[in-house]
Amino acid sequence: MSRYTIPNQKSASLFNQAKNLIPGGVNSPVRAFKNVDGDPFFTQRAQGSQLFDVDNNQYTDYIGTWGPAILGHAPDPVISAIYEAAKQGTSFGTPTENEVLLAEKVIDWVPSVEKVRMVSSGTEATMSAIRLARGYTGRNKIIKFDGCYHGHVDSLLVAAGSGALTHGEPDSAGIPASFAAETIILPYNDPEALEEAFSKFGDQIAAIIVESIPANAGLVFPKEGYLESLRSITKKHGALLIFDEVMTGFRLAKGGVQERFNIDPDLTAMGKVIGGGLPVGAFGGKAEIMDHLAPLGSVYQAGTLSGNPVAMAAGLAQLNEMERINGYEILEQRGTQLASGVRRIFADLDLDWSINQIGSMFCLYFTNEEIVNVDSVSKANPELFTKFFWSMLNKGIYTAPSLYETGFISTAHSVEDIDRTLDAMESSLKSIL
Repeated sequence: MSRYTIPNQKSASLFNQAKNLIPGGVNSPVRAFKNVDGDPFFTQRAQGSQLFDVDNNQYTDYIGTWGPAILGHAPDPVISAIYEAAKQGTSFGTPTENEVLLAEKVIDWVPSVEKVRMVSSGTEATMSAIRLARGYTGRNKIIKFDGCYHGHVDSLLVAAGSGALTHGEPDSAGIPASFAAETIILPYNDPEALEEAFSKFGDQIAAIIVESIPANAGLVFPKEGYLESLRSITKKHGALLIFDEVMTGFRLAKGGVQERFNIDPDLTAMGKVIGGGLPVGAFGGKAEIMDHLAPLGSVYQAGTLSGNPVAMAAGLAQLNEMERINGYEILEQRGTQLASGVRRIFADLDLDWSINQIGSMFCLYFTNEEIVNVDSVSKANPELFTKFFWSMLNKGIYTAPSLYETGFISTAHSVEDIDRTLDAMESSLKSIL
């Protein structure tokens, strides 16, 4: 279905072709635009804060390739690093210097990480962290939270957020019931449910895995003291605390959520920003735990492209550039500018709605419900959201095509970009209300 008032003939043709070749026409479900009842555009190129599609439409981009593009698209330092690394070869299957340098940077930036292992995706990172937690503790059960998404790992794709929620199937076919049985699902921000779970299964629980700030079911903030309660209850019962900072790590601060909230998890899953836009993931934590990995220990994990030299060069260049330009201060300023503007617009239009924003991450809620977990996010108005999305897209502003996705700002977004976005928001809301 076309909802475009701008040219989209080439995108439409490509999508029709893709549907005959790729399941659903896309290689990751949210890209299909099914939750906004339309068809996607196809990107030709990107630069800075802007995307350009195959029909020559230009969009100010608030997706940032779902998080990694913290410097914007095609930043010179990252592109140069990729070019120089690729000239030496794209993959070796041996250790390289950049693996060591990036590991050193990650350990320096992330407070709880003493050793780190590179992988090729966030899914690999969470999967491996779970296996390590089970191997280290000798226990099988895992606690995760409804609406928190940790990649498409069998035992974790249970009541998941993001893509699964977008398509109305919180669980996925193809996952044996026995896998899901080892996963305890709890509501986020509910300390009583947490206490009850540990009271019943405490000596069987290997770990809690949590998006410390859930960002795949909207953007949900922990209640005061909630993250601290996760830390204390896991220590009490001999379980591990795993922070999934694939999305928040290196984005909200050098050390992610754990730096901002001063929490010390046992293991951390990372990705996105540390790949400079190339496939990457990592997991790290206390040396005592990490040393249970092969070749030192009995927990096996491996990957042909883990620590890929081009990805390592790109990630290292991106982190170095963020440090050089004091990028986190820029992101705080842009995020505050956007959130303040949205709140002004809501007040001017007498709308009892809200925006959750922290640093460069944000999400609008077309509901007056207090946002505490995925249940409250799901009460937002999907029809109004769909109209808003298409109005913004046709005005050249690309926001997340799902109620359950977080938006991202980059250092490439200018004050003028934010101002134009706010003007488009105000105009869109006035036209659809």
